[in-house]
Amino acid sequence: MRENSVKKALKEGKLQLGCGFGNFRSAEIPKILAAAGMTWAFIDTEHGNFDLETVNDICRVANLVNLCPIVRVADFQYSLVCRALDCGAGGIIFPRTEDPMQLEKAISWTIYPPTGTRGYGLAPNNADYEALTFTQMIDHYNANLMRVVQIESVRAVEALDEILSVKGFDTVMIGPADLSISLGVPGNMDHPSMIGTIEKIRDACLRHGIIPGIHTRASSMATFWKNRGMLFVGCSNDLAMLLDRASENVRNILKD
Repeated sequence: MRENSVKKALKEGKLQLGCGFGNFRSAEIPKILAAAGMTWAFIDTEHGNFDLETVNDICRVANLVNLCPIVRVADFQYSLVCRALDCGAGGIIFPRTEDPMQLEKAISWTIYPPTGTRGYGLAPNNADYEALTFTQMIDHYNANLMRVVQIESVRAVEALDEILSVKGFDTVMIGPADLSISLGVPGNMDHPSMIGTIEKIRDACLRHGIIPGIHTRASSMATFWKNRGMLFVGCSNDLAMLLDRASENVRNILKD
């Protein structure tokens, strides 16, 4: 079984770059992202169009090319979390986190007993067909799975210390789009209230021993926050990157 290299690198203080992925139903995309130098992508079942079979196919290929597939579930539901994990997800992103008690319960769904409540449904393909015992599988998945919490509202910021005190998760990924709306400055990522709030979240993560991260829509914003201590940094998504590059090509061809 493979060690989760993204989780290991983050613990060592190393920057890990990724992106969103939820539009193009092609198992070739993980190969492209890995070849580009990304180490993870979040498979977006909150806003994306993927069904479970697509998630399964993408997770299998992503794991083969060492691109950690992290599934952002649509809601705090046991079936959404556990079925994504059984598809081969290397982690779960919990969106719109605001309630510490709800988060604690959801994290328990990602951990096998006696610590958690995840049901055992692993198949031989989850271990690359190695002959392993239940105990070996349980120990491996409990240790290697990434658990990522999204902070993306004023209410979450107000409950920040309580949320970050919940045991069992590794990383925060700030959702700046919804956060900007919640702060009353929709889409204004450079607004002082946005920067100040994101810095507040980052500093609180560091106090609690949580890896700080953020998802961004442009490389300039990703660079800005990389230079300010974010380690788990996402930039753009599959659809936007294709549009950006196609638009750049057209502009370059037509400018003369």
